[in-house]
Amino acid sequence: MKLIIVSGLSGSGKSIALHTFEDCGYYCIDNLPITLLPGFVSKIMLEEQKLYAKTAIGIDARNQGEFLVAFGRTLDFIRSKGIDCKVFYMQAEEATLLKRYSETRRRHPLTDQNLSLTEAIKAEKEILKNVSKYADLVIDTSRTQFHQLRMLIKSQIEAVDAQQLLVQIQSFGYKHGMPMNADYVFDVRILPNPYWVQELRGLTGKDQEVIDFLSSEDIVQEYFDGMSGFLEHWIPYFEKENRSYLTIAIGCTGGQHRSVFLAEKLAAKFKADGLKTLVLHRELN
Repeated sequence: MKLIIVSGLSGSGKSIALHTFEDCGYYCIDNLPITLLPGFVSKIMLEEQKLYAKTAIGIDARNQGEFLVAFGRTLDFIRSKGIDCKVFYMQAEEATLLKRYSETRRRHPLTDQNLSLTEAIKAEKEILKNVSKYADLVIDTSRTQFHQLRMLIKSQIEAVDAQQLLVQIQSFGYKHGMPMNADYVFDVRILPNPYWVQELRGLTGKDQEVIDFLSSEDIVQEYFDGMSGFLEHWIPYFEKENRSYLTIAIGCTGGQHRSVFLAEKLAAKFKADGLKTLVLHRELN
């Protein structure tokens, strides 16, 4: 049996995640009081295994109190029942959350406590910090659009269902900030930059002209060989630990040329090697 606990900051996309789980055949419950979770597992899930064989439950900051503080013990209890339990934690930058609430005019669930929106976001982070540290997967949606997030969640679900390691490769631009959920980060700013070639400036690492330019540089191939060799050596160790996800981030200055090219090249190699691979380009939204 599989149980996915979806938690995280309000406005980060938890509802989208739960709807995606539902579309993928999971029985979904939003905002189940965490005090009811052990009873739900032992009295309902295990007794109605056919109906609840794949379940996703949303838990948010309104679940305060002793059970949220003791979240680790709750997970231990669930897993002691033989249930494959994973925690998805969703987050976004404060500026992004403020913008989303401004655009939708929705009320933050903690603003009932006479807090401003900014104060509510900070308070929510503090409340959920004990949940976030147990996360099997952290998803930052600061620069993720609706359809990209659904695609990402579906890929993670497939990895859980297949009990196979999913390697997620993400390109990004350092000038827009580093990704918050990467296991490995590779800095490729030392490589020749197509941005300084006038006819390549408006293209991306997916365009053939940029591919030809970077492929002709020996240092680019040398960097790729070192990076891919390092990962090929260590990925089997992640698989032995039954990890479901591994996130590799590749960054250049703007996230348009070098990082995109190497992310695509690495993804193609891993797919050819039989690894389940997902590639995302954060700055090419």
